[in-house]
Amino acid sequence: MVGVTGAAGVVDVRAALADVAGFNEFFRVDTNPAEAVDPTWRPLSDLYTDPGPLAARIAHVARVLGGDGGPVDDRIAASITLQGMAARVLSAPLAVVILHDVLPAFAARDVHWRVSATGPWPLWVGDPGVLAGPGLGEAELAGRLADLLVEEHLAPLVEAVRAQVRVSARTLWGNAASSVAAGKRLVGLDRPAAAARAARIAQVVLDHPALAATGERRAAVAPDVGWTFRRRSCCLYYRAPGGGTCGDCVLAAR
Repeated sequence: MVGVTGAAGVVDVRAALADVAGFNEFFRVDTNPAEAVDPTWRPLSDLYTDPGPLAARIAHVARVLGGDGGPVDDRIAASITLQGMAARVLSAPLAVVILHDVLPAFAARDVHWRVSATGPWPLWVGDPGVLAGPGLGEAELAGRLADLLVEEHLAPLVEAVRAQVRVSARTLWGNAASSVAAGKRLVGLDRPAAAARAARIAQVVLDHPALAATGERRAAVAPDVGWTFRRRSCCLYYRAPGGGTCGDCVLAAR
């Protein structure tokens, strides 16, 4: 584990976020203070409570997945929308906890989003702080991460999506759990020395009561380290034109 610390030994959260941003776009959180002048940034708490932007995003995803055949069923679009948003909000804090032994202050009111025509919506935190660590035990820090993700982001997001579309909560929570497992795998692939710690941290997150029934951890299959996740639900992507089942899907072994 390599931490990013300043001259006084305090973790530089901005540098830690910059460090993990290179994994892929789901891990990227902008911290440029100059972005504060852009009025299009809105706190994630707004996204979870204002139905308009989320409804527009689900409709956009339905059109993209349907292609020339027209929009796909709302339930498919809602499921895939949540999966992308869950990965977006959890990947960076998960990676920072794994690699830098600190939990960023990522409350929904502190993390901002804005609409993007392509790809995941960008995120921005103007003054990233520390919510917990360093110095906490690994399991305690992971537990704090799990509480933050579920209480501040995943539970409100599941509720907001289900207010738009009648899609199974089991499916949506399974999507969130799948995103945790995918984040663990990507960190381990990019930083092999941290792969075992990534597995332990992600295991604690998946043991949170909101996520514990979503799947099971099986014997690791390469490139996974520690365990491989198999969910107990399906994200419904196989029902979209040209879609299929994901590697962790409950349908994959049938």
